[in-house]
Amino acid sequence: MPETQISNGFREPRMVVRKFLARPQREGVGATVRRSIGRFELEYFDPFLALDEFSVSAPAGFPDHPHRGFETVTYMLQGAVVHEDFEGHRGTIEAGDLQWMTAGRGIVHSEMPAPTGVQKGLQLWINLSSKNKMMEPRYQEVVSKDIAEATKDGMKVRIIAGEAMGKKSPVYTKTPTMYLDFTLTPGAHLQQPIPIKWNAFVYVLEGEGVFGNPKSPPTTAHHLLLLGSGSGDGLEAWNKSLKPLRFILVGGEPLGEPVAQLGPFVMNTQEEIDRTIEDYENYVNGFEKAKYWRSEALSL
Repeated sequence: MPETQISNGFREPRMVVRKFLARPQREGVGATVRRSIGRFELEYFDPFLALDEFSVSAPAGFPDHPHRGFETVTYMLQGAVVHEDFEGHRGTIEAGDLQWMTAGRGIVHSEMPAPTGVQKGLQLWINLSSKNKMMEPRYQEVVSKDIAEATKDGMKVRIIAGEAMGKKSPVYTKTPTMYLDFTLTPGAHLQQPIPIKWNAFVYVLEGEGVFGNPKSPPTTAHHLLLLGSGSGDGLEAWNKSLKPLRFILVGGEPLGEPVAQLGPFVMNTQEEIDRTIEDYENYVNGFEKAKYWRSEALSL
């Protein structure tokens, strides 16, 4: 089978240092997620707190809940999710759309599936540095048609954050991050640069691919691959199968700060977590509007 290749100033590939399957588990109210980061084998991969591949059908979902101290990135693969928060922000995230939510000092919101069918997507949690944890909340929302894309030599990339194949995402990331959605046709061979000091991983969505070492066995859907850090300046991947391969490549600059976490609250110390709980329970310091707010979904 002929191979095609792209080069972007790539010198040394990163090798896969860990690989494991994200198995289904229950989360929210009746939803199913495959959690690959944020579980007992990999509680934290600086700066990434969690990665969920979710599948949810009404009436299940993720009703009213708070966040503080990090960002949530929702990327829909199929169907739609309705989002609303206590600031009055409301909208529908449809297939191919992106929502980059910076919770900062505090957000209470709900994420509920469209009324019919199965809704599927990815949600990534990215930690914020201590100087940004108490920033004002904000959203960056990009509909599918406005996400930057590039194609070359049997490969397609959707650029959620960062850059690839000469195209850049308009999304601004407080914690420097790259998030790329690749599809490789049979025979395609990818070389994608990654900043040397960044942590990076691959999560396979469809098909099977070979990563890092051309002699390694293929990796199938729902597997997470951690790429070695400290050496290597990119990812090398091959589609040696007869079907398309789709995967995300995500990388980020490590914060190198202590992490204290209690569910949806992520700070640097236990004292800050205790203060966050007090703020939430007393509706102060960012949670003032939580006192009287209930989502429309919860009110039905």
